[in-house]
Amino acid sequence: MKKIYIVLTHTGTILSKIIKYWTKDEFSHVSIALDEDLKEMYSFGRLHPYNPIIGGFVHEKINKGTFKRFYKTKASIYSIEVEDNQFNNLKNIIYRIRDNKKQYKFNIIGLLAIGFKKEIKKQNYFSCAEFVKYVLEKSDINLRLPKKMIRPEDFKYIENKVLEYDGLLRRYKKKSILKEYIECLNYKNKVV
Repeated sequence: MKKIYIVLTHTGTILSKIIKYWTKDEFSHVSIALDEDLKEMYSFGRLHPYNPIIGGFVHEKINKGTFKRFYKTKASIYSIEVEDNQFNNLKNIIYRIRDNKKQYKFNIIGLLAIGFKKEIKKQNYFSCAEFVKYVLEKSDINLRLPKKMIRPEDFKYIENKVLEYDGLLRRYKKKSILKEYIECLNYKNKVV
């Protein structure tokens, strides 16, 4: 068994505030990570921190790009256990999209349409939630997500998840470092 991570965020950008206003949801963005430290965190969103319109496939980092610019980003991070073959399938699908990212576009129109309770889907166009749902389903990870009009908030209600962290995203890494330090101290105490 391996763990994957669903990262729900709200940056406070103008676009995220519009989404939050329309949906009345706590979170306006979702990413998927293949590791606990979120070094392999992926989604569809803005390609440049200062331009909300031009988007696409993004390899997100806690301390770079949009999350660095919007350092007060609020986050909830959930872990989900998956089978090894599901994890490998998920990783391969994400890497295939990453390696062919010019073929994929950000579904900004579909994202805005959700505010009007409409769904607009085009092949190879993704919003953040559509991307995460797509890679999970293609990996045979069934989380019973809504069939239509998926929103980041929908990932809060999946089964068999564990809340790993809730707070400012920039502080998550510090929590991880502190956890490693405590484990190291505990190990040294057992050895002595």
